[in-house]
Amino acid sequence: MDERLDILKTFKLYIGGAFPRSESGRSEPIVDMTGRVMGHSCKASRKDLRDAVAAARKAQPGWRNATAYSRGQVLYRLAEMVEGKRAEFVSLLRDGGAAIDPEAEVSLSVDRLVYYAGWTDKFAQVTGAQNPVAGPYWNITVPEPTGVIGVVCPAAAGKGGPALLGPALLGPALLGLVTLVAPLIAVGNAVVVISPAYPPVVSVFGEACATSDLPGGVVNLLTGSLDELAPVLAKHRDIDGLHAAIGDDAAALAKELRLGVAENLKRVMVRRNVAWTDAAACEGTGWIEPFVEYKTSWHPVGA
Repeated sequence: MDERLDILKTFKLYIGGAFPRSESGRSEPIVDMTGRVMGHSCKASRKDLRDAVAAARKAQPGWRNATAYSRGQVLYRLAEMVEGKRAEFVSLLRDGGAAIDPEAEVSLSVDRLVYYAGWTDKFAQVTGAQNPVAGPYWNITVPEPTGVIGVVCPAAAGKGGPALLGPALLGPALLGLVTLVAPLIAVGNAVVVISPAYPPVVSVFGEACATSDLPGGVVNLLTGSLDELAPVLAKHRDIDGLHAAIGDDAAALAKELRLGVAENLKRVMVRRNVAWTDAAACEGTGWIEPFVEYKTSWHPVGA
């Protein structure tokens, strides 16, 4: 009998709840720390990014209007799905040369999803207000989601093996993604993520999203080149804000993202040298507040 050839997995994009290949047809080999080709990843194009923005815009109103309790339940379900894929994530992170212990990275990612699931029905209580006014009126301020947010994930930190994409070793592939995305979707935003990190981890996180009751289009994941995709994301007029994590060696990228403000007055938060494993640094309302808008309403009191 002839020796059987393994079917290598193609790690696809995640757009609108589906797993398309790049419309450009481009892919790249995924190589583990030993030099073994373990699969291929799709390299997203500018057209893929535009499709992802359209999917996010379509999904965001329904997600925004879901009850805070429902959003919390969905995020908790997403944490369950990531936990259920623990063995797969650990294997991929280990093959990719993760800088921190893969078991610890998965545990921290699950815990962070649970943490922000808990904020879904509490954030408005903490940051909203009944304002004192002179007159027979109620004056109430409540937070609302900004809309569609572009997310720029850090390149994967590792041991410098051939599996890593991106020039800098900036952050853990799974934990960095979860930390940037969870606070945004917790309050009703939809996201378009571009990640130069280890593509299999990003794609498998999409598989967790697809089985978590998260509506298609709320989270969209693109793997590929930041040089190609970041300028398009920054200048896209249907993106309402940008959430990015970079290192000190990425000043040109930070400038490119901030210039996107000029197109449609985006909100831009560029975080530098994040201590991803530090809960005190990566948790709290400071990760949510930049991506909400505050609405103040007046209502008469009495007859």
